[in-house]
Amino acid sequence: MTAPLNPPPPNDDPWQAPPPPGPGARSGERGERGELRADIRDGVAVLLAVTALGAALGLLWVLLAPRVPLISDGQAVFLRNTEGEAAVGADGVFALLALAFGAVSAAGVFWYRRRGGIVLVVALALGGVLGSVLAWRLGVWLGPTPDVVAHAKAVGEGVAFDAPLKLGAKGMLLAWSLAAMLVHLSLTALFGPRDPEPDPAGPDPFGPAGI
Repeated sequence: MTAPLNPPPPNDDPWQAPPPPGPGARSGERGERGELRADIRDGVAVLLAVTALGAALGLLWVLLAPRVPLISDGQAVFLRNTEGEAAVGADGVFALLALAFGAVSAAGVFWYRRRGGIVLVVALALGGVLGSVLAWRLGVWLGPTPDVVAHAKAVGEGVAFDAPLKLGAKGMLLAWSLAAMLVHLSLTALFGPRDPEPDPAGPDPFGPAGI
């Protein structure tokens, strides 16, 4: 009689290198890297596009913001209407325009890539802040000259002229981003892609796997 052949003992060497990943793992890693590159590319495009929209916001602010009339007596410059609210109105117009631009930009970004992503959301928020800063500085530059004394001398004594365009409440620079985040979150919750729900019945016990 011959002794039965015993199977070789398992390899329990703790120092042995793990087996190399299979082709499925490598393809999964390449897919994740490709998705990350696509996210970054789309995020940069959104950041640049939203920031560029700040130029349109600045132009509208110059056109729609109420003017603050000043007048000079030859010695000093005064408000022509001390009870006017035009200075506060300029901040309000900027805020309303920024909210509208935030809603429109969020809808455009959602239409551009419906599945969203953290990179896209960060780009949208940062672009809103940069676009607001661009609009603010552009509006001040295109508005009445900030040199009030020279302007008063140029128009003459007793002649009303417009005060420089100013943004008194700098917190308005966040209105665009806040509106964009709210609108984008709402659109994603209502119309974004859904993950497939698991089958509550589970696998068929009489199917091929259950036989």
